[in-house]
Formats: sequence, structure tokens, C-alpha cells
Amino acid sequence: MLDEKRLKEIEKKVPIMKNDREIVKDDKNKDLVKFYIDNALTSLNTARILSEVSAKISLKKNFDFIDDSFETHLWIINSSYYSMFYTSGALLAKIGIKIKSEIVIHKKTFEVLVYYFYLTKRIAKHYLEEFEEAQKESQGLLGAEEPATVMQKKALELVTKYDFEIEKRSTFTYNMGVKAKASKSETSLMRALEFYNECLKIMDKL
Repeated sequence: MLDEKRLKEIEKKVPIMKNDREIVKDDKNKDLVKFYIDNALTSLNTARILSEVSAKISLKKNFDFIDDSFETHLWIINSSYYSMFYTSGALLAKIGIKIKSEIVIHKKTFEVLVYYFYLTKRIAKHYLEEFEEAQKESQGLLGAEEPATVMQKKALELVTKYDFEIEKRSTFTYNMGVKAKASKSETSLMRALEFYNECLKIMDKL
């Protein structure tokens, strides 16, 4: 939650990130808006297509390699989150902001978004809290967001933690019922669509 303590931490942290060149503000970064919007829309449409295929037997019959039990709820949740992530990138690019650091980029995107849009009263608090909730759900389902080069260096560590990760993910991925997953994926998709539309409205005013 975005309580006062956390907001003060972000207020101190982002200027440090800027000084360390982890984030850069330059008008040239505005050229990235279309890239982020295109990726956001692709992710959102992917989630919508997966939702349709999961819900309709008639659509499943178009593919001879899947059966009636086929469902993609976990991937709907992930694609919905990535739509929000790319939309956030577009919002930041619109004011010339680009996050240079690839390490924990998802967390930094959230913090920078809070700094430049919530603390300046450009976006409502609940949109950011929903973005962070989607982020946590996606990472919990599909693992860490470290870049491939860092992951290679951590290969040994990951192997030793494999059993722990399997147990952690199974709580949601394997033990949650289909109806519960379907409900959660529907919430994720609607949340992503609302976030996308709201951010487009904000960008139109910038």
C-alpha cells in the first residue's frame, strides 16, 4: 500500500536513481511512446484473446491440438500485467523519462511512476495500487524479472532454490481451482483495460 512512509521513501529514492543515471529525463525519450503503447496494446489484446479461447468451446474447436478443458488463466494474468507495465513505460516516456537500469526494472517503474504522476497529482492512487498488485501476481506466477545476463550469473543460486520456488508457485499455480483462476484472470484483464484507458487520457493532457 502507498502509505505516507512509503511515499517518503520513494520521494527520496527517485532523485538518487536520477543522479545515478538509472533513470534519464530527455525529450528524445518521448519518441518511445509509440513503442510502449504498441506493446501495451499487444499484451492487452493477447490477454483478451486468451480469455475468449479459454471461455468458449466453439473457439477451442478451431484448434485440433487442444481440448475442451484447455484454459489460459495464468497467462491472461501475466499478459494483463505486462500491458500495465508497458502502459506505464509510455506514460513516463511521454514526459521524457526512461529507466536505464534493467535490474528490478518492474519495481523501479512503479516507484518512478509514483514519483512523477502520483506525487504530482496526475493519477489516482488506486490505479497505482492496482498496478503494483498486478505486478506481484505476475511475478509470483512466472518468477523473477531479472534480465537473462543476470539470471545466468545466478544460475547456481537458482538451482539451489528450485525446490522452494516450486513449492511457492504451486500454492497459486497448481492448487487454485479453475473457477478461482478464471475469476482472478477476469479481474486482471478488466484492471489492465481500465489502467490502459486512464493512462491514455492522462497522456492526452500532457
